[in-house]
Amino acid sequence: MIKTNLKIGFRSILKHKGFLALNAGGLIIGLTAVLLISLWVYSELSFNKSFKNYSDIASVMQHIAEGEEVRTYTGQPMQLAPVLRDAYGNHFKYVATSTRDREYDIDYGEKVLSIRGRFAEPDLALLLDLEMVTGSREALTDMSSILISKSTAENLFGSENPIGKAFDFSPTMKVKVAGIYEDLPSNSSFDDTGFIASFELLKTTQGYEERLGWGNFWFLVYAQLQDGNTLQEVSTLIKDIRNDNYTESTREAKLFLHPMSKWHLYSEFENGVNVGGDITGVTVFGIIGLFILFLACINFMNLSTANALKRGKEVGVRKTLGSSRKQLVFQFFTESFVIIFFSFCIALGFAYILLPQFNVITLKELAIPFSDLSFWGISALLIFITGILSSLYPSIYISGFKPVKVLKGLISGNKSAVAIRKTLIVTQFVISGVLIIATLTVMSQINHAKNRPIGFNKDLLVSMPINTSKVRQSFDLIKREFEESPYIDQVTASDVRITSTTTTNGGFEWRGKDPKLEEEFYTIRATDGFGKMVEWEIIQGRDFSAQFASDSLAFIVNEAAVKYMGFKNPIGEYVKWGKNRNYEIIGVVKDMVGLSPFDPIVPTLYILHQGDFLNYFNIKIASGDNAIQGALAKMESVFQKHNPENLFSYRFMDDDYQRNFDAEKRVAKLIGLFALVAIFISCLGVLGLSTYMAIQRKKEIGIRKVLGASVQAIWQLLSKQFMVLVLISLIIAIPIGYYISTLWLEEYSYRISVNFGIIASSGVIILGIALLTVSVQIIKAAVVNPVKSLRTE
Repeated sequence: MIKTNLKIGFRSILKHKGFLALNAGGLIIGLTAVLLISLWVYSELSFNKSFKNYSDIASVMQHIAEGEEVRTYTGQPMQLAPVLRDAYGNHFKYVATSTRDREYDIDYGEKVLSIRGRFAEPDLALLLDLEMVTGSREALTDMSSILISKSTAENLFGSENPIGKAFDFSPTMKVKVAGIYEDLPSNSSFDDTGFIASFELLKTTQGYEERLGWGNFWFLVYAQLQDGNTLQEVSTLIKDIRNDNYTESTREAKLFLHPMSKWHLYSEFENGVNVGGDITGVTVFGIIGLFILFLACINFMNLSTANALKRGKEVGVRKTLGSSRKQLVFQFFTESFVIIFFSFCIALGFAYILLPQFNVITLKELAIPFSDLSFWGISALLIFITGILSSLYPSIYISGFKPVKVLKGLISGNKSAVAIRKTLIVTQFVISGVLIIATLTVMSQINHAKNRPIGFNKDLLVSMPINTSKVRQSFDLIKREFEESPYIDQVTASDVRITSTTTTNGGFEWRGKDPKLEEEFYTIRATDGFGKMVEWEIIQGRDFSAQFASDSLAFIVNEAAVKYMGFKNPIGEYVKWGKNRNYEIIGVVKDMVGLSPFDPIVPTLYILHQGDFLNYFNIKIASGDNAIQGALAKMESVFQKHNPENLFSYRFMDDDYQRNFDAEKRVAKLIGLFALVAIFISCLGVLGLSTYMAIQRKKEIGIRKVLGASVQAIWQLLSKQFMVLVLISLIIAIPIGYYISTLWLEEYSYRISVNFGIIASSGVIILGIALLTVSVQIIKAAVVNPVKSLRTE
């Protein structure tokens, strides 16, 4: 019977090619989107799961009470890990202090490569259970050893055997390769770790033992629990370690273990409570995927029930000849599953073709796991679910035709079927409407932040890292050589980039300060001329000046800092910082955006400095033809002259600033892309239904034209019912879209509100597209010669 049903199914599909194109087209587009979304969601949910000890690994974090607020930090003092090992060793299998991944210039022979990696204690290699290509993962017990990834080995040493080869990080840090590990998975927190060097080497050469106490948060601490211990139990045991050892602090800190399973998707804390993180995006896109699948199924149902009008006589004849309803249901299920199966196969091909572009948008390395049996099992489940959702109602509806009625052609007026079709159309456009409102909200929020006054001029401003103390000490000489170029206007140096003000400091005292206040200011140390270069706006007092030797003990503060300190007349006030040093406030500048443009302005102090803390050259390129090329050439030649052992690298500050919008742009692209898919599928359904309506009412159209009706009048009559449905959809979609968009915007301090313009634009887009879709078929039917239509009837 299955063979017979398949044969009949294929014949029926071939007989109704137009129906097949519309129905399969919607399914193919929908399933392609669902496949891409599913791969992305799976990648997010499986993050870090490739590590063997995934369920037992955690990072040590801390909540710190700061006034009435509790802040959460990942950073830890380097003294913590030894205490955990010594005092709580029974509860931990491995404990390791580690730096964060960052780029280091590695010089080997004639090669100089910039490679990301970290310094860590030996336990990190054991905790991550590195898969060694050669050498031992325990080699980091020797502080001169380094473990490198397979790709780092290939890039640095080519075909040579790297084991035992030595190279320098700096004149004081020499290492030799003691092991090569397989590259860590891209879908993990350690995907950038191209090498792991000994933390002991870093600590010794940088003098951390003498310089750093329990008050620093510079490092990460990872731990793997012993069998039989739970995160909650061990967190309770270790929570007071910092308070017990850092008695100078008045801030209460509470340590806790944050499991590896939550590092990626649950990384955000508010007032000491984990409030999620990227899991929100995973949930949203998972729901969008389900919506798109639902839209495709609705399309299938709508077109199948509409097409049933053409198959009524076939059903009547088959029932008259003895076919049972069960047999007919099975027959229509078979036909539907044939279409769905082939649609899935084509969708899989499209997903494979589109995956590289999708990876560019999502910054992932997704691949379709063709060799994974579970993938095919899930695919079969997807086909089955799609088949059931799409085919159940049409099969029951079509098989329920009464032979006498359908053979007399009396099924067109089935009110329940029409009502269901209208409901499904409304549902489709509600989903499309919500997605379009969300897309326009994200785009408006990005534009809002882009247009935010940032308080400085980033145009033609370039940042170049200072890699060595030798370059740092030669700053004045290098500056003069830079300024010899007609393409370079100004040169300064600072400890951070102006577009990433990340250095914070505490320990400040000022007149009227609340004794309970645990203050924290962002600080920027810079050489003379920094303010003039970035064109900051001084609203009180004056800029730093070489004419005043006292400016080495002076602050320029921003408006947020003045408000934070509570000064009405800040100029001339003194702020105590460090070893009883009093800094005079000599100027106030307008707030500058030093962090994300979506965040509030932070209180910032600017300090005149020329010494060990300078980490970046700031170079202002002159305007004019070929100035950029000329300036970069000069920068490189001077850099190579004074710093030949490192790679020449630079960043334009306007490019750097634009990176702040990358995440939101990705969200806008993805939601916009899936909104287009949703509206396209919805329009395919409307196109199919308007086509069938035009066929059904061909005689009516012909009679109306004979009686004098214009094309416009016929268009108005037939399109009205679709437009009413779309308007109902908008009435439902607007409050839902408003609520979801408002919820998303609450993540940003600097934000828009969902306004009338967004709502109105969404309505115009949906109505316009729907009207255009419907009009194509209606006008086509309305311009047909009525004589021809009536003769046919």
